[in-house]
Amino acid sequence: MHLSYRVLNRATLDRQLLLRRAKMPALDAVRHLAGLQAQAPFPPYYALWTRLHGFRPDDLARLLLDRRVVRIALMRGTVHLVTAEDALAWRPLVQTVMTRALAADSQHKVPLSRVDHALVTKAAVELLAERPYSSAELGAALAERFPDAPAGAHTHLVRNGLPLVQLPPRGVWGKAGQPTYQHASHWLHAVAAPAPDPAALVRRYLAAFGPAIIADVQTWSGLTKLSEVVEPMDLRTYRDPEQRVLYDLPEATLPDEDTPAPPRLLGPFDQTVLSYADRTRVLPEAHRKRLITQNGLVKGALLVGGHVGGTWETATARGLATLRLTAFDRLPKRDVAALESAGRRLLAWAEPELEHQVAWAEGL
Repeated sequence: MHLSYRVLNRATLDRQLLLRRAKMPALDAVRHLAGLQAQAPFPPYYALWTRLHGFRPDDLARLLLDRRVVRIALMRGTVHLVTAEDALAWRPLVQTVMTRALAADSQHKVPLSRVDHALVTKAAVELLAERPYSSAELGAALAERFPDAPAGAHTHLVRNGLPLVQLPPRGVWGKAGQPTYQHASHWLHAVAAPAPDPAALVRRYLAAFGPAIIADVQTWSGLTKLSEVVEPMDLRTYRDPEQRVLYDLPEATLPDEDTPAPPRLLGPFDQTVLSYADRTRVLPEAHRKRLITQNGLVKGALLVGGHVGGTWETATARGLATLRLTAFDRLPKRDVAALESAGRRLLAWAEPELEHQVAWAEGL
């Protein structure tokens, strides 16, 4: 069976809870979405706001403080916010990704060649058994023991070699602070660690992003050679318009291609636009460089007709919070009105103490 690009787009929006807001607890949403992009502290909050009915920042902040979700380097070596169980199950699977990134790093390669990696990571485990450490503290403590490499190189080594959780208040709404690390086994000592299972990881990806080609799963996870995992699995298969094989869960359903896709405000670094080898199912190639900057920053996006059609950003000054919308093309009046309404709701949610203003960049 062949699937059109339109069906793939609607399937993505459906599984990413973007066709309609879901009524589910924040923890269930984080689990369903296979985690949330979290390079910066607060994008996960915006991701859940646009997907869930009645979501409040404290709903996610409490989960971090209660150790039910954590911030940890996972997919592609990038910080994600995931459930405690997923952190323990997935971190061993992506160790190959972290090791590959360490070997490819040119900045720290030479100084790290002068130290024994196993001894450094063992020392880091011993230090973290005593208390959490900030990046600067951990690097300095290791450099004191192993002076042949500077502090920054040591921090880079253990971040890639150990499952380090970023502790609150990092990532807690309205709070600030540099990353402070603890070994996942210490921070999550009360959580039963599921057995690492690549096939289970693939199923979770498909539940959140499918149907998808193998290259999509590899792009999301950073893992390679996943055909060896995917092809023996009991999965449904389709073909996309390019005749590539798409895999999906046998029990998964697909929305009709005529299903309406209401306008949405996607937060910065939203995983919907980052988790495919072929991002054009939601991000037209003509707009890619306008959404994703050269240094890898991903702006908040306007989702119009199911595809990225602009960007948004907020600014506060003198008691006023402004949300500025930029459209890449002229929009229908109904979409303009819907996005303005969404913008007012977002400001009321994010900045309840301030006055609010929604404005369009010139040229709409």
